[in-house]
Amino acid sequence: MPCIEIENLTHIYFPGTPLETAALQQISLAVDQGETIALLGATGSGKSTLVRHLNGLLAPTTGRVRILDGDVADKKFRRQVWRRVGLVFQFPERQIFSATVYEDIAFGPRNIGVIGTALSERVSQAAQTVGLPDELLQTDPAELSGGMRRRAAIAGVLAMRPEILILDEPGAGLEPRAREIILQQVKELQRVQGTTVILITHHLDDAALYADRLVLLQKGRLLAAGPTGEILSRYDLLDEADLEPPFTVELTRRLAAEGLNLPQTPLNPAEAARLLAPLLKCVKGTVPLAHKKT
Repeated sequence: MPCIEIENLTHIYFPGTPLETAALQQISLAVDQGETIALLGATGSGKSTLVRHLNGLLAPTTGRVRILDGDVADKKFRRQVWRRVGLVFQFPERQIFSATVYEDIAFGPRNIGVIGTALSERVSQAAQTVGLPDELLQTDPAELSGGMRRRAAIAGVLAMRPEILILDEPGAGLEPRAREIILQQVKELQRVQGTTVILITHHLDDAALYADRLVLLQKGRLLAAGPTGEILSRYDLLDEADLEPPFTVELTRRLAAEGLNLPQTPLNPAEAARLLAPLLKCVKGTVPLAHKKT
């Protein structure tokens, strides 16, 4: 059942002025509860504008956006939807301002009336979800590594227990291993709690690993939406969206150019290895053995 329904969404910045810009044009999209969606597109494609409609920061110029059980055009609903839709901005650690990690994670829940043991439980659970050790909760966030500060910032959103979690480039500026850990933990949250996750990323390798469906935007328009494997196998779409394909997809394309066609497009290295194994055996069997030296 859809928890997000977008119908003919158009958003215009500075309407009626010389700076008028159509950031989104006629976007229609539905997202089911519990899905992980990767929102992809080049800079200026409209990704950030779109997700700001999903937690009430923006209202449509025209069209309709329904989130959970409300319409974001309703100002009353828009004022409280942030409690149910968590948005983690790019570089969220820059918004940390509390003296300790604990206080920063507790800030949101405390502001909606969660206190005492219930508050401590929320902070602890959110910290555990992102792999933040208990001994770091009383630490000054400034003393943490970049990856740990990112986890603390994400934990602050998770402590609100949102039904929908939006992550804007959660791995930006992090080493690959730190990015991988964060995304694995978010995927586990989605699996265990049924949280709907919308991931904005320019790393298509991440999208291939963690997303159920991909949504491609181009210059404010919906270019394509569909299952991850189906979209990634469309090289024409990736080229049109000006996106660099994942390593395994590019490998598949290059093999096909040499006449070696895989039965499907692999989405991760392990899958690529499985699909390549039979081909490698065939190729090996056709190569004559080198003559032994006498």
